[in-house]
Amino acid sequence: MKKAATIVLGLVFAAAGAVAQDKYFTKTGKISFYSKASLENIEAHNRSVTAVLDSKTGNVQFSVSVKGFEFEKALMQEHFNENYLESDKHPKADFKGQIANNGDIDYTKDGIYNAKVKGKLSIHGETKDVDTDGTVTVKGGKVQLASDFNVALADYKIKNDKMNNISNTIRVSVNCTLEPLKP
Repeated sequence: MKKAATIVLGLVFAAAGAVAQDKYFTKTGKISFYSKASLENIEAHNRSVTAVLDSKTGNVQFSVSVKGFEFEKALMQEHFNENYLESDKHPKADFKGQIANNGDIDYTKDGIYNAKVKGKLSIHGETKDVDTDGTVTVKGGKVQLASDFNVALADYKIKNDKMNNISNTIRVSVNCTLEPLKP
């Protein structure tokens, strides 16, 4: 009886470990954006992005605090938070979606894989469909997710000033290295 109970417990723990290895996580992902404009280019970085990936289903989710974006100039950061993104009203931006070609990615084998990503991006209280390409890099048990795509300010009801100090389209870059989620 004791032997059977030990075997069952061993199988339960092994199964729990196998499930946990399907999930990857980080709180230190990176998202940056770039805007080319007539007065000056604007660039910001956020290094505290939370990301979760389920390698079994391809489901992926990113969440970022809008106030976490850092700018070269403090005044740019202030304008970004107060005038454009209204971060007191809309403190987070997030993406929920799926790697559409997840079956083409071998998470057990080191390599660089092309990814087709589809989902919903929520910024400034607005949610829009996103369909973009990226890469999944598997190396040493970690998974790196990377993508570059454009975001139109008008799609998210972000007002641009009359002087067009920022571009109407912003280039967004995502780069997150995720580790296996510990049970």
